[in-house]
Amino acid sequence: MFLDLLRRRNPDLLRAAARFHRSGEIPPNTYVIDLDAVTRNSAVLAAEAARLDLTPFAMTKQIGRNPDASRAIAAGGIDHAVGVDLECAVAAAAGGLRTGHLGHLVQIPRHRAREADALAPLYWTVFDDRKAAEAGAAALASGREQDVLARIAAPGDRFYRGHEGGFDAADIVAVADRLDAVPGIRFAGVTTFPATLFDAGTGTARPTPNLGTLTRALRALEAAGRTGVQVNAPGTTSASILSSLAEAGATQVEPGHGLTGTTPLHAVQDLAEDPAIAYVSEVSHLYQGDAYVFGGGLYVDPVLGDGRTDALLVGDGVDPVDAPALRVDMPAAEAIDYYATVPLEGRAVVPGDTVLFGFRPQVFVTRGLTAGIAGLSTGTPSVAGIWSADGSAPLTIGDALAGTGRKA
Repeated sequence: MFLDLLRRRNPDLLRAAARFHRSGEIPPNTYVIDLDAVTRNSAVLAAEAARLDLTPFAMTKQIGRNPDASRAIAAGGIDHAVGVDLECAVAAAAGGLRTGHLGHLVQIPRHRAREADALAPLYWTVFDDRKAAEAGAAALASGREQDVLARIAAPGDRFYRGHEGGFDAADIVAVADRLDAVPGIRFAGVTTFPATLFDAGTGTARPTPNLGTLTRALRALEAAGRTGVQVNAPGTTSASILSSLAEAGATQVEPGHGLTGTTPLHAVQDLAEDPAIAYVSEVSHLYQGDAYVFGGGLYVDPVLGDGRTDALLVGDGVDPVDAPALRVDMPAAEAIDYYATVPLEGRAVVPGDTVLFGFRPQVFVTRGLTAGIAGLSTGTPSVAGIWSADGSAPLTIGDALAGTGRKA
């Protein structure tokens, strides 16, 4: 779905990706990110959030915590990030995004609370009293008072398996009082995930029961005399749904795929955010009528179900927009994605040809690389840099040989 969207709304990204792969500037197994589009998307989200008095925190895991993309996000007006785990927060900070929120979805390990505190997060989510005490001890040691969000849950709430945990939402007033009594921290509000989810039947984002749980918790806290309660409501975040979150009482939103135009909503509607990411690979070899395509980053986020994956196979002098989309036999979920295969059905393809994919990524769980492309909006594209899936600089052959004492 996103490949068709790229061809229609951002063909220059596909053209630049093919050009830089064919010149050798971008290797296969690289996600290319249109930095200009990311800045535009960030500006759209920031403006709508400001209109609704919402605070946006950027999620960067899905783009491999690319530091050039982090700077592009900040240029658009979102200058704080949410770290899905501590490593994510550190990588986003290295790219110039201050830490807006950490501890959710992944709690901070007990012996790393001091490291988390060093980031001076605006908000730190805790699932229970023990984690609250660890956050408080770290904040006290550095002379800070840390605002915390309580992750809450109620019967009927929906969580992905492995994401469960949190305080009983029915006890939120007592929980808030208890957290306020922990030295070093102050109760600031509540959170959950997911607050909204894509509904394939209607092609819209719909609130989950969790969002109602947040609203009820907010009302209970207000009835108890608390003011300024923060309500963090992540999930399927594009500018198009921010007003519905604000109406439910949300004060914080966390766009991730909205920054690259790859939420499920973008697959079925033309929204304000532009598609801004593609995956570049290369034909390795041919065998019995199939092209074998280098993998490493072929994890397609299954949020849209097990749909067909297509790719463009682009040779010398071919405009990607004119290349036919060919079906890809993706590696099985239980297999290592060394290669994907493309049945050629007689089409002329040679090893070394460029392969372009468009799908919803989660780069941080792959072996993929990322590369920001700057200047597409002015017609002067250039590669800003190439980074590993965790946002760090990839090791070079020279680095490896230096470690063995050999000469490059």
